[in-house]
Amino acid sequence: MTTLATTGSGSGSAAGDTLSRDALAVLQPGFDGTTAPDWVRRRIGEGLASVALFGRNVVSEEQVTALTGELRAERDDLLVAIDEESGDVTRLDVRTGSSFPGNHALGAVDDPALTRGVARELGRRLAACGVNFDWAPSADVNANPDNPVIGVRSFGADTDLVARHTAAWVEGLQSTGVAACTKHFPGHGDTNVDSHHAVPRIDVDVKTLYERELPPFRAAIEAGTRAVMSAHILVPALDPDRPGTLSRRILTDLLRGELGYRGLIVTDGMEMRAIAGTYGLEQGVVLAIAAGADAICVGGGLNDEGTVLGLRDALVSAVRSGELAEERLADAAARVRELARWTAGARDGAGAVAPEPEIGLVAARRALTLTRSGGPLAPVTEPVHVARFSPAPNIAVGDETPWGVAAELERLLPGSTAGTYGGPDAGRAALAAAAGRRVVAVVRDEHRHDWMGSALDALLAARPDTVVVEMGVPQAPPRGALHLATHGAARVCGVAAAEAVVAG
Repeated sequence: MTTLATTGSGSGSAAGDTLSRDALAVLQPGFDGTTAPDWVRRRIGEGLASVALFGRNVVSEEQVTALTGELRAERDDLLVAIDEESGDVTRLDVRTGSSFPGNHALGAVDDPALTRGVARELGRRLAACGVNFDWAPSADVNANPDNPVIGVRSFGADTDLVARHTAAWVEGLQSTGVAACTKHFPGHGDTNVDSHHAVPRIDVDVKTLYERELPPFRAAIEAGTRAVMSAHILVPALDPDRPGTLSRRILTDLLRGELGYRGLIVTDGMEMRAIAGTYGLEQGVVLAIAAGADAICVGGGLNDEGTVLGLRDALVSAVRSGELAEERLADAAARVRELARWTAGARDGAGAVAPEPEIGLVAARRALTLTRSGGPLAPVTEPVHVARFSPAPNIAVGDETPWGVAAELERLLPGSTAGTYGGPDAGRAALAAAAGRRVVAVVRDEHRHDWMGSALDALLAARPDTVVVEMGVPQAPPRGALHLATHGAARVCGVAAAEAVVAG
């Protein structure tokens, strides 16, 4: 582990200490454990202004409240960030599934007042736990239905719809004193590569970008979003050389210059392969700050003290070598501290927000789309076999969070059974396990997985009375005696679907 010298090049210890504090201030690191580690507390005292919580840090809301209390004992205005989109990407409900439907479900309902209310209730819960900065909402227009990483995280494929719901979500969340972070600028919706693994490329012209991708970000800015998150995507029409996170043309010239944005710019996770695997983590962080980013998200994978110290030292060294302007680092740190002050003031001024604990289930029920074939379906009253055809989860969603309808159907129809299937024999395996029972087949993005479509073919050929529940983007034609599109895999979406299966 390298240690930071506090003097050098005639800077003097005071200047060195300022550089060190500014370098720590721009980092938003994660950590292991469900209590505050000593090294995090120590670095907060040395200038760290933000920390990030991930699923591994969450057991219950009471535990998170205690954890944020421990952290704030070191700094009252500390930014505590979380990647809580609701829906498929949840950290607060990582062990149970989200109490709120995600963006695609809200877009399917298309009631901005409902979206605002869902975000407000989510914000109330986050604020009650001491979390004051949410890396959400996604403002990406899901222009590519084969997108492997956005999908139901988007409000939809229509730019105007995405724009109005992005604004409503920002307004609802921030009414509780929790800062919103609109992502992934300049728009991650038209990609067929997951930036967790490689650099996605969007080859569209400038006119398409301005008309399709940017309006939701304009709407978020007008709604007062306190932060915007950059995307690790290459957009040659804007910058042929650097992905958005490392592009001065995109972050400074476009976002700040043309769009007039004045808030905090946060990077997407810097250990993602699109950056760390191409530029290296430390160099990528220096390039991001130089391009106009103000805060560095790191900690989804690398969450140790050595990573934090290495990035701090890399930033200080870059300033001392002239690679990074000292003024740029100071400006970035000042924006982080400014947001921290806003959250502290907003927390004190927000007052009590009336809880709406049922709004998530209400929204999930409204988002449900039912398609029947062959006339009315008799209510399902006997135990069923739930066959979940599960694709590999993307990293943003993770594999910790349960999803589907099995638990609720087992409650509503005691004696029901369930299994998870995959691969070329998935349909036959599910039929065998059903042992003559009616099958409820649960899929996620059937249109993106040929094996999943084949499994449904086999099921429906043998059991035309099969009920199909699509919990991803409902792009494939509806089929089955009853087809339910939930527009997401949140826990409440599964509850709403199970209710509909039993109702018939």
